[in-house]
Amino acid sequence: MAAPLPYALEVTPDSLLQFTITQNPSGDGEDGSRCTMTLRHTGLTEECLAFKVKTTQPRRYLVRPNQGIVTPNSTETISILLVDKDRQVLYSTYERLGQSALDHSKDKFLVQSCAVSEDFSGMFRNEPRGEGGQYKKELVEALTGMWNGVASGSGNSVPVFNKKLHVRHVVDDAAVGGAGGGSDVGLGGAARGIPSATGGTPSNFQRTTTNNNTSTKDMTPSQLNNEVEAIRRKYDELVAFSVNLTAERDILNNTLEQTKRDLNREMASRQALEKQGYKVGGSGRRGGGGGSDKSKSNGGGISFGALLVTVVVVFFAAVRATNVGSLGGVLGGVPFVGGLLGFDESLEEGKKTKFGGGAKDEL
Repeated sequence: MAAPLPYALEVTPDSLLQFTITQNPSGDGEDGSRCTMTLRHTGLTEECLAFKVKTTQPRRYLVRPNQGIVTPNSTETISILLVDKDRQVLYSTYERLGQSALDHSKDKFLVQSCAVSEDFSGMFRNEPRGEGGQYKKELVEALTGMWNGVASGSGNSVPVFNKKLHVRHVVDDAAVGGAGGGSDVGLGGAARGIPSATGGTPSNFQRTTTNNNTSTKDMTPSQLNNEVEAIRRKYDELVAFSVNLTAERDILNNTLEQTKRDLNREMASRQALEKQGYKVGGSGRRGGGGGSDKSKSNGGGISFGALLVTVVVVFFAAVRATNVGSLGGVLGGVPFVGGLLGFDESLEEGKKTKFGGGAKDEL
């Protein structure tokens, strides 16, 4: 075994803190939800040792004092109280799942200790302490600053001793039996579990109840009363579970109905939008058809190409008329255009006049 370190406090208990839980605490501080831890200065050094107690669940446990100074060859008693709210939660867990559910607690405590100078420890000498062994505010702040400096490594490096302790929660069987919880006699801790979420009862519930019925002849009246109370409590738990299942079923049904209504409303809105979109598309198609009819009706008139051809023909006719000297003769020779403008008649009269005049000249 390794020799103890001079700056290490001797911690009692050595590795496990046990909290005994009762259903109805007396409220005088001796109800089992409190445990004590003793820190002893071994005297291997003449320096005073500072300590600090930490926990992984600072809201669950009330530690007094959680830090302080221990002089050589003296002891410090640390009181650790399990707060009532968490005590009720743990006891409820025990009633539902048994002691095995409490045996896997992950709560831990850490006790740190280190040597301090004579000047620093002198501030705490002969100083009055308040309730729970707490120092006054100025000294608490000085201790907190010292530990912060040690944690950050500022200044001289001070060796720190760390001691870890695990936590175990147990329920007082005598207190449970006195409160009508003597089901440990017949049902056992495992039978304390509530039915599963699927609606089935624990597998050992029916079996242990049958075994209890066969052994009732050997029970004393007090044991029979405890057994009846246990069965009644189990019945109440089953009834409460059935009520919870019914309530959850109603909630799920209401949610389902609401979802159906929302779905129907959404489908109706979507159909209305689709129907409205179909009408807009039909009118667009009809509008497109009307546009094509209009273009067809316009096609019956003079198109741009025909107009261009006409302009070209007229241009060349004007050029020819200029060269020949007779616009009427040129236009009269154009089919349809000469008749339309009356140049063909003037052309015939001109021909008659020409041939007639020649005959007279010849005669």
